[in-house]
Amino acid sequence: MDNTKSESHSAAATDGQAQELMGAEILVKALQAENVKHIWGYPGGSVLYIYDALYNQNTIQHVLVRHEQAAVHAADGYARATGDVGVALVTSGPGATNAVTGIATAYMDSIPMVIITGQVPTHAIGLDAFQECDTIGITRPIVKHNFLVKDVRDLALTLKKAFHIARSGRPGPVVVDIPKDVSFKKTTYEGYPAEVQMRSYNPVRKGHGGQIRKALQLLMSAKRPYIYTGGGVLLGNASQELRTLVDMLGYPVTNTLMGLGAYPASAPKFLGMLGMHGTIEANNAMQNCDVLLAVGARFDDRVIGNPKHFAQNERKIIHIDIDPSSISKRVKVDIPIVGDVKDVLVEMIDMIKESGLKPDAAALAGWWETIEAWRKRDCLKYDRGNTQVIKPQYVIETLHNMTKGTDTYITSDVGQHQMWAAQYYGFDEPRRWINSGGLGTMGVGIPYAMGIKLAKPDSEVFCVTGEGSVQMCIQELSTCFQYNTPIKVLALNNRFLGMVRQWQEIEYEGRYSSSYMDALPDFVKLAEAYGHVGMLIERPEDVEPALREARRLKDRTVFIDFRTDPSENVFPMVKAGKGITEMLLGSEDL
Repeated sequence: MDNTKSESHSAAATDGQAQELMGAEILVKALQAENVKHIWGYPGGSVLYIYDALYNQNTIQHVLVRHEQAAVHAADGYARATGDVGVALVTSGPGATNAVTGIATAYMDSIPMVIITGQVPTHAIGLDAFQECDTIGITRPIVKHNFLVKDVRDLALTLKKAFHIARSGRPGPVVVDIPKDVSFKKTTYEGYPAEVQMRSYNPVRKGHGGQIRKALQLLMSAKRPYIYTGGGVLLGNASQELRTLVDMLGYPVTNTLMGLGAYPASAPKFLGMLGMHGTIEANNAMQNCDVLLAVGARFDDRVIGNPKHFAQNERKIIHIDIDPSSISKRVKVDIPIVGDVKDVLVEMIDMIKESGLKPDAAALAGWWETIEAWRKRDCLKYDRGNTQVIKPQYVIETLHNMTKGTDTYITSDVGQHQMWAAQYYGFDEPRRWINSGGLGTMGVGIPYAMGIKLAKPDSEVFCVTGEGSVQMCIQELSTCFQYNTPIKVLALNNRFLGMVRQWQEIEYEGRYSSSYMDALPDFVKLAEAYGHVGMLIERPEDVEPALREARRLKDRTVFIDFRTDPSENVFPMVKAGKGITEMLLGSEDL
């Protein structure tokens, strides 16, 4: 990618005449040119010149987190909710290694980010200097690209490339490693490059017209069509185009965990989430369709289960994705279309209008009858009448009923609570459900929420978490207090690492090895110690009043410790190695 001979850029000054500037000052000017408003970070020796330059400006707000992992998570949550590039800043050595989990989380979910890491001075690199590590080597497998800037004259162009790579094509995190001497050396700054071209990096945006036409003919001839969409629809801002296409065709549609909200959960054509904890109707339709349109999804292991089982039924597959390496990676497809999902869907919709082609109405009606029979089984039912113990699903349903139609964002950590939020909240709009899908990172919930609240101060932001996940970044409650980002934390506290316990119950004959949390803090006192409001809720009848009170306290962070049923499991469930239609629907199947 970093092929200087093949690059051209406009060096026209974007902020006045050429001037002598330190590297740190050039960095700040680059961030301002990229319209960056917030950076999450933590200072240290190798980045102090950068922090000094940040001190001398007033357009970018720096948020001091309590741990570098949270800096990257918060910038990641901001990027997911806004679609802008998230920016984090950490020091060398442990600062960079602490950021690794956040970088890998963003990489697995294709989130546009630029992570600026400090490095020891260039003359000390490779000499085991204090707080030195090979950041480029460590992060190489978990970034879209990374740069080590050895010359201050390259800094502006490198940052331009970093932002361009992060946001274009299939988005992803880009690391820019800046040695300390590069941040304090001076050079002539002639302005931030207006544009950049890289011969070795040129992602395709427009889909092949012939392939789209072939896909359309196949779609229109389908007897049992199905539209399967993933996070790429949200990343490509193609939700409106997806909705138009589904409504034109009248075909059933599903979203992956990362794609929820791309099509409204409340619409009758939506069959629910599919995959390991997907609905019967979504999974059965996936297995039994004859033509599958996959849009911005990657057929991962949590979605299709065992590939051999998936391949048992013959079906024609159309796959639209901006990343050619994602196509036919796990499942062989018949019509690949490489391109930006929004552009491809627009072209497909235009072709449908021009062609006058109509779906096979009789076959489609029969297919819907089959789907409705699956839907009638109500695979998400649970004991709603229980008055003795709080069912975790009830907390999520109550929150949804209270907030649907409002300007609300839901973040989650990883585990049972994440799946219940995905199953029972019912997301009707894109970019409202913020969670770690690919890496499954515990601890993201609070940093995600505070990143979103900074970007969307007038929106309500709820973090659905568990007593295990929340303790991994709980120190960020201090950041929430300092920067006045009043979020609502809903801990579904079942005193277990719930998903681990569930697997141990089902797969390991109830041997609960290290999954019981028997030394939990008093979360109410802990929240209060951080300057927030804490609530302990133990009875089902107190769930709704507690949520109402939390919402009423608009300007306070509220931590609600819901003591939920410790024996509750997430159903449906597909066991490891099974096909997606081989679902456990409840405890009676165990």
